Amino acid sequence: MKSRHWYMHPATLNLGFRVLLVVPLLIVVVLWPCRAFADWSPLIDRLAADGFDETTVRTLFSRAEVTFEPSPMSNKLKELIEKVDRLPSDNPKAVYEGFLKKNVIAQARSYLQENIELLENVNNKYCVPKEIIVSILLVETLLGDNVGGKLAFNTLASMALSTDLETIRPYLPKRLINPGNEDFARTICRQKADWAYGELKALVSYAYRSGFDPLTLRGSIYGAIGLCQFMPSNILPYGVDANNNGRIDLFTKADAFYSTANYLREHGWKCTMDKSSQREVILRYNKSSIYVNTVLAVAQKLKNKSHHK
Repeated sequence: MKSRHWYMHPATLNLGFRVLLVVPLLIVVVLWPCRAFADWSPLIDRLAADGFDETTVRTLFSRAEVTFEPSPMSNKLKELIEKVDRLPSDNPKAVYEGFLKKNVIAQARSYLQENIELLENVNNKYCVPKEIIVSILLVETLLGDNVGGKLAFNTLASMALSTDLETIRPYLPKRLINPGNEDFARTICRQKADWAYGELKALVSYAYRSGFDPLTLRGSIYGAIGLCQFMPSNILPYGVDANNNGRIDLFTKADAFYSTANYLREHGWKCTMDKSSQREVILRYNKSSIYVNTVLAVAQKLKNKSHHK
């Protein structure tokens, strides 16, 4: 008895392959319309009006790396809207416990010892203890292991473009916006878009002044960059070219250490300070009380070990 082999006409087979190719593309277009079709013209015109070379800006926005990222603005709106109804923490001494684990502290201690000469030079110039510098870098980027995976340009440009709540509404939880908070949501959307525009201008200015391609600088979800996670507007005022190579590079230890210390000093750090005064200055670096508690707790553990030696 002859076996029957399944057979498909070549034309039918080719059609099947075409369908398989087209369907994923349709899914991408449906799910990410803004990523594919973002109109950057309002932002380009605004930058040109503020003195940036229009040809350079248009060329920058035409590059393939530039995409609309809705998550930074949608996350920020969600965070701020939910914060209004959230009760304050019952524990003013709360910390991020993960940074106080023995293995994490041991890693920070090793990092401190590996960079002891550089850190002591920083301390001699700015009076900022080496334990504070290492603690801040630990909490910010795990000592440089996690500087962020997003292009800071895309993050800030996307937020700056989202001046209207309707631009970002499709990416928000359906029940987040209601008649009781919609005006508030529109207001903070505009405020955060304007903030991001200022940071975008600072990023582009910094990049071109320092010889960086703006589309190579990766950062946090809200556009902070480097080991010390400076927002772009803080780089030129407080950043330090510690190795004297002609530019501030916060992805290098020397520039990151010195820039962190300089920022703290410029915001009130002194050679002799009590814990309360230290808290006030570190709050200028990050406005989170839990952040400050964690930085000081880690620094104390590093300092205690140093004193036992």
